[in-house]
Amino acid sequence: MFNTARFRLTTLLCGLLLTSACSAASSSSSAAAPYTDGTEYVTLPAPHQRYSNSGKVEVVEVFSYACIHCAEFSPYADELRKSLPPGVEFKLVPAPFNDSWVPFARAYYAAKKLGVADKTHDLFFDKKFKEQYPINSMSEIADFYASQGVNREQFVSIANSPETDAQIKKDLALIQTWGVDGTPTIVVDGKYRSANIKDFPQLVDLTKWLVQQELNAKGK
Repeated sequence: MFNTARFRLTTLLCGLLLTSACSAASSSSSAAAPYTDGTEYVTLPAPHQRYSNSGKVEVVEVFSYACIHCAEFSPYADELRKSLPPGVEFKLVPAPFNDSWVPFARAYYAAKKLGVADKTHDLFFDKKFKEQYPINSMSEIADFYASQGVNREQFVSIANSPETDAQIKKDLALIQTWGVDGTPTIVVDGKYRSANIKDFPQLVDLTKWLVQQELNAKGK
């Protein structure tokens, strides 16, 4: 489903991962799920590149505040994060696929630096997509965070800092290495990437199944 040769425009990027809208029906138990390498997920070529060096099994959601499918997946991601076993950590990586998505990546890292990312993550999606609040430009994004008690000038300074520039550049290189060109995408331990997923419950179950494969491989 993905074309890894080049990144696509925002509207296409949002739709690449899912072949249909989120289904209310839940998938079968992840332990028994017949997931196939090359279909529901892809094993990435070695050497596997992780996002961090924590030593824990790593679940990374590549997302964007510009993507409505990420907004729809967010409640599922919250439940996934809570259900992960000890020794597994969940991380978010904002995708700077094009110029219009870069401000959203800047916003995430500024919010993270200021310690408000967890508090504002789901709210950002709700304001932008459910309430149709205008949050597109850097100025509008800064207004949103200011409405949540964040110092606006400090937020803008961090969002546009050389440190944030470097992080976004590093993220983009890693995302390209993983072959991610759509959101939301899950990458487990830098080794497995979600691919042809029919709905959000299946993406959650697939992630749990891949995590268990890694835990088994590590003898945990």
